[in-house]
Amino acid sequence: MKISIKTEKEIEKMRVAGKLAAEVLEMIEPFVVPGVSTEELDTICYEHIVNVQKAIPANVGYRGFEKTICSSINQVICHGIPDKNRILKNGDILNIDVTVIKDGWHGDTSKMYLVGKCQPHNERLVKITQECLYKAIEVVKPGAYLGDIGHAIQQHAESNYYSVVEEYCGHGIGNVYHEEPQILHYGRPGRGIQIQEGMCFTIEPMINQGSKYCKTLQDGWTVETKDGRNSAQWEHTLAVTSSGVEVLTKRQEESL
Repeated sequence: MKISIKTEKEIEKMRVAGKLAAEVLEMIEPFVVPGVSTEELDTICYEHIVNVQKAIPANVGYRGFEKTICSSINQVICHGIPDKNRILKNGDILNIDVTVIKDGWHGDTSKMYLVGKCQPHNERLVKITQECLYKAIEVVKPGAYLGDIGHAIQQHAESNYYSVVEEYCGHGIGNVYHEEPQILHYGRPGRGIQIQEGMCFTIEPMINQGSKYCKTLQDGWTVETKDGRNSAQWEHTLAVTSSGVEVLTKRQEESL
């Protein structure tokens, strides 16, 4: 398994791309309201990336995907396709996943949005899933293991009576969108590849209210929970530093 170790100059380029990706999620938030279609949100994001940021939306054309964002609502785990007929309703929970390419380097991130007034059990799912991501980030440093990341996520999710999706994972990233290593969101501490300074990867836990099992719809992209219960996901792109980790896609609201 070949893992790319980034130089400081390369990480600086990823820092720029990461900041732009975070900016998209901040920019779109006021538009995430009942009555808006996911197609409208996609168009706003596309125009911002292309016209304002002068960057490239990585998802457009990626393996046949035609949209800028993945918009995953309620029971959709990941890879939801924006659609003019998919109108946000009061109480929905929505994940927007976006990747920006700037000067050949990728920034990949996602955020959960509460649409209008949400039920407490859905708010709790969103909150605990974000905590899973943060707990995973806390263990990232040179000398730690990828299994430590998965264990932190799995332990927090399962202790809160949720399940971890196992079919999808985080990934190495740089001037290639998806590269080694794979970052599993479950695992045992001290197992797997040892983390090194200069590694860059995403952590993107998908946490379900019900069982961990999922199904892919006929469109070939949209992944839903098999039992129809809701799912949440948060994602950041990280760079491993000499002393720990830098969150390249950190938003202004976060104190990471």
